[in-house]
Amino acid sequence: MAATTTTTILFTAPAASIPCTPARRRRISPKAGHALEILGHAIEYLTDEFVHEGAALPSRNSQLQAVQLLMALNRQIYFECPEVPSLSERVRAFVRLRAA
Repeated sequence: MAATTTTTILFTAPAASIPCTPARRRRISPKAGHALEILGHAIEYLTDEFVHEGAALPSRNSQLQAVQLLMALNRQIYFECPEVPSLSERVRAFVRLRAA
């Protein structure tokens, strides 16, 4: 099995309208989870192929653009999943319901 090299390559993400919030857990549906899994495998495959070819990093490389596109789709699907309320948010909601 080939070693994963995706952590050693840095890609600049295209400008997106996705807000950067502190890390929050998300409720990922089975359909979204399957899509994320497929996209993750595709990103890893293209990245590994890119590294094994020893290609340079020109900004117009179509393979690099494909990886960036897949990463953007991956983020879009992930951020469309609803956030799971934190423990403190759930406790506050419970206390409000009990007080009403």
